[in-house]
Amino acid sequence: MENISPIMLGFVGSLIAGLMTAFGAIPVLFGGVPTRKQRDISLGFAAGVMLSASFFSLIIPALDAAETRYGDGAIPALIVCISILAGMGGVALLNEKLPHEHFASGREGPEAASLRRIWLFIIAITIHNFPEGLAVGVGFGAGGMEGGFPIALGIGLQNAPEGLAVAVALLGERYTAKRAFSIAALTGLVEPVAGLFGAAAIVVAEPLLPWGLAFAAGAMLYVISHEIIPETHRSGHQKQATAGLAVGLVVMLFLDVWLG
Repeated sequence: MENISPIMLGFVGSLIAGLMTAFGAIPVLFGGVPTRKQRDISLGFAAGVMLSASFFSLIIPALDAAETRYGDGAIPALIVCISILAGMGGVALLNEKLPHEHFASGREGPEAASLRRIWLFIIAITIHNFPEGLAVGVGFGAGGMEGGFPIALGIGLQNAPEGLAVAVALLGERYTAKRAFSIAALTGLVEPVAGLFGAAAIVVAEPLLPWGLAFAAGAMLYVISHEIIPETHRSGHQKQATAGLAVGLVVMLFLDVWLG
């Protein structure tokens, strides 16, 4: 593994994380559909994993990288704060400008009557998955296997229940099981593209390291707050989903410290 380029690691790691979307959707091919409560708990767990990864695998390393380059003082903290807000703002801008549709809350973004409903779903999931792939790529680009693996693990764990949720929602829209599975699987393939971009940017331009890490963290934090947590609280299972989030957070914290 030590001889593999960080860019290749970023691509492969984000590809595997993206393929976990397809893995999570497999039960629909065999008629196995979990209850809404079970899906909310698993998504809550995933949110906890992503939240932990955002801070311990991205934000803290970003602060360390900024301090190494600029020394102690306010500048490292300022760089990370600006980058987090830029990451959140970037995803928020995509969310605002691109027409898309959420399974529960309906259409958002500009009017898009000419777009078929399925493309609105695909755009929504793309908005969601791009920052996740970016975070994996940045992690590998910045720290190789040690820096990227915990993030890839966290994103992969998050993608499995997300893939199942997408496939189940498509079944509700009267898509066949095979087509629902295929669409859910395809939505994860944006992640290796974003992962390759993130890893390459960090490797080629080392001064971007603290900016890129914190930007990726901000993008993930926006997805957690705007998409995942509200989704788990819509059906009255917020207590169970919060318990899942707590478990996911501490599990990812343990793995990050142990593996890192």
